[in-house]
Parts: sequence; C-alpha cells; structure tokens
Amino acid sequence: MKRAPAREILWLFLATRVALVLVTYFGFILLTQDKYASTQVGVPALLNTWDRWDTLRYLRIAQYGYSVKEYTLAFSPLFPLLIALIAHPLGDWSYLLVGMLISNAALLGALFVIYQLAADMGGEQVGRRTVLYLCIFPTAFFFFAAYNESLFLFLTAATFLALRRQLWWLAGLLGFLAALTRTAGVLLIVPYLYELWLARESIRSTRRRLVLGLAPIVLIPLGTLLYCFYCWQVSGDPIAFVTIQGHWARHTDWPWMGIVQAIYELVWIQPFASNNQVHILLDLSATCGFIALAILSRHRLRSSYTLWMALLLFLTLLSPSVGQSDSLISNQRFVLEIFPAFITLAILGIRHPRLHQVLVWAFPGLLAILSLIFVMGKWMV
Repeated sequence: MKRAPAREILWLFLATRVALVLVTYFGFILLTQDKYASTQVGVPALLNTWDRWDTLRYLRIAQYGYSVKEYTLAFSPLFPLLIALIAHPLGDWSYLLVGMLISNAALLGALFVIYQLAADMGGEQVGRRTVLYLCIFPTAFFFFAAYNESLFLFLTAATFLALRRQLWWLAGLLGFLAALTRTAGVLLIVPYLYELWLARESIRSTRRRLVLGLAPIVLIPLGTLLYCFYCWQVSGDPIAFVTIQGHWARHTDWPWMGIVQAIYELVWIQPFASNNQVHILLDLSATCGFIALAILSRHRLRSSYTLWMALLLFLTLLSPSVGQSDSLISNQRFVLEIFPAFITLAILGIRHPRLHQVLVWAFPGLLAILSLIFVMGKWMV
C-alpha cells in the first residue's frame, strides 16, 4: 500500500481553492463595479456569488425541508441533511458557508482516496497526475460550490478502496451513503458483486467469510429504498425523484438520442458563435471525451472501474434533456463523478507528454472562464 503524499495533495487543494477565490474577487468586482469606484462589495456579497442554481435548492432543503411544488424531491437527501445538522445551530447566515465547507472537505478526502486507487493501479506518478487533472478540470469549480458532486465522488471512491481491501461491511456502508447522496449510487451494487466474484476463493473458505462478504451488499439499495419510502410519504410517488425530472425536460430515451440531437443542434440549428452552440459544444465534448476514456480504460484499468464508468455514462445518456436545445445539459458536471476516467487520462498523459502539456494549459484556462461565468450568475450547470 503506497502512502499518499499528503503535503503535495494539500498544496494542490489549497492552490486551486485560492485560484477560485481570486477568480471570484477580481472577476466579480471588475465586471460588476463602475470603473474607479470606491464602493465596497464586501465578503458576504462575494460569498453569495456562489449561491447559484442547484445550491439554492440544496440550501432551501436544508433550511425548510422538501417541497413537492418546488420540485426539490429531485435532489437526494444526504448533502442537505449534513448542511442542516451543522448550520441549524449556527443560524441562517451559515448555510451557504457550511455547504461550501462540506463540499471542499469532501473533495480533500476524495483526493487522498483517489490518489491511493490510482497509485495502486499505475504507480505514484499516475496518482499525482490523476488528482492534478481532477482539480484543474474545466468544471471542477463545482467541487468548490455547495453542490453534492464532491461528496458523491468521495463516497464512491472510498467504496472502491474498501472493495479493493476486501472490507465488505465498510464498502456496504459507504455505498449506502453514496446512494443517499445521488440515486446513481445504487449502481455500486454491480462493482461490489464483481469484486466479490474476484475474491470468491477466499470468501468461500468458511461460512462466516461468505456471510461477511454477501450480507453488506443489501446496505447499498437500502439507501435508495429509504428515499423511495420518504418520497412515497410526502408525495404518494415512491420514485418521485425520477418522474419529477420531466420538469427539466428529461425523459428516458435511447442512450444515443441525446448525442444525436446535440450534434444536429450544433451543426444545423444553432447559429455560429451563439450561446447555445457553445454550451452544446462543451457538453458534447465532455460526453464524447469520457465515452472515449471509458473505451480506452478497458485494457488499462481494473474491470470493475471500467464497469463503473460505463454504468454512470449509460445512466446519464439514458435520460437526456430532449426538450431543450442542449440535450446533454449538465453532462460536463456529471462527468466529474467518473473518477476512473481521470486515472485513464493520467496514464495517457504520462505516455504522451504533449497531451499532458495541452491539458495543463487548456484545463486551467477553461476552469477560470467557466468559474467566472458561474459566479456572475450566467447559465452554467
């Protein structure tokens, strides 16, 4: 077991947090204040620039609970519950700050776990490159905001680490929490079963080992079932978190339909250099790029990792937003959760130094631009 370079990971974490703070400070002030103005913006106003889009919904759930009329049942409960547990005693002023602190703390934990997984797979250099690419990815600012991406990333990566160490009960508990963070967490059943199959010789040696290996898997769907029960209690629909997606024009369709519509919109419908065209290009590039990484990972990663990538991508493609011009909307955020893709990208970056050079120049530039768009309240989800 390779020990994670704590100092390097902490410096990477802090450097990227400082960079996002600087983007907020310089970008928001210079773009919203009159030239030569001496009006003070203030720290609370700068902090509130991160209170956008889904953050508003998570904080509202944390403060007031779920509301059927406001479509908040689409958002899984663990992240807002954690916010509420910490922020409620502190007062209304603290919810946004607490949400951001939880998100960033979860990212820091995820970096250590993912480094360990990547280093086990390909060595220390692969581990370092993996966490670097993850932190500078163009939409990595969602790890800074009060979104549940970093919490889900930490819990799923930690589940895989527990599976690799054959800590079955810990893997089941982490999978349970992941399923309460995002509904996609229930898919952890599949890599759990795969890893269990690989370890079948050792767990079949005694009845006790067999029980300890098989029993914890029931915890993973239990997280989803608990939320189904809650949805049934408050709305009468146990899968309200799925059916309510129609509010955002998301409907179950063939997995290739979102890509086909995105290409059609990009090439034939949207005017050149329009806002819609740029958004479609970003989401389509992220989607196709991670599909390519999933394919390339087949002979580079452990099969359970590739399986996890395929499951997350399939689930994302299964419910495109076909009622909007950008049918792949938010995919550039969803791919952040697919940590094995960043391991594959690290392996490729080491083998192809020019690819690494392109990534370390292009990713931070796009990250700064998209972060600024987010804090300015422009459409970036």
